[in-house]
Amino acid sequence: MNDIAVLVVNSILLGVGLAMDAFSVSIANGLNEPKMKAGKTFLIAGVFAFFQAAMPLTGWICVHTVIRYFKIFEKFIPWIALILLVFIGLKMIVEAVKNRGKEEAAGVLTLRILIVQGIATSIDALSAGFTIAEYGILSALLCAGLISAVTFMICIIGIFIGRKVGDKFSTKAQIFGGIILIGIGLEIFISGVIK
Repeated sequence: MNDIAVLVVNSILLGVGLAMDAFSVSIANGLNEPKMKAGKTFLIAGVFAFFQAAMPLTGWICVHTVIRYFKIFEKFIPWIALILLVFIGLKMIVEAVKNRGKEEAAGVLTLRILIVQGIATSIDALSAGFTIAEYGILSALLCAGLISAVTFMICIIGIFIGRKVGDKFSTKAQIFGGIILIGIGLEIFISGVIK
């Protein structure tokens, strides 16, 4: 296999690995809003794809410029992800409990909350900047583009799965979606602190 093919395969595999948190949150978003329109589905997937590409590139830039500052910040990544995802998850659960028995139980996913989700699920991807540190700028951009494309497709699938399940279970699905977000936050935190 030539160098480009290896880069493409590695980038796709890296994208799949990095997209798992975004996939889980996409399922939670689909659970939360089972009647979500296609435009919003693409917006959610696009925001996650953007952040999943931007974070490794930011890490790559840090490796090539301000590595010592990034090293200091790296230990806070699990804490930031935990706080953001637990906050959003608890908010979803509280809204579901408050709206129990009402026809429209799902909370509204605002752009602000979506951006927080995008940052929270991709912040650990900053570390991927270290794995692509030896790449030149064009290779790093290609890698980020492939990670973005993979994340976009995976998130579309996640939202679709969540919508199908959420349509059947309504409020319970919203509570479950909140629990998923809290679980993802705890997983990022535990794996970040233990490594």
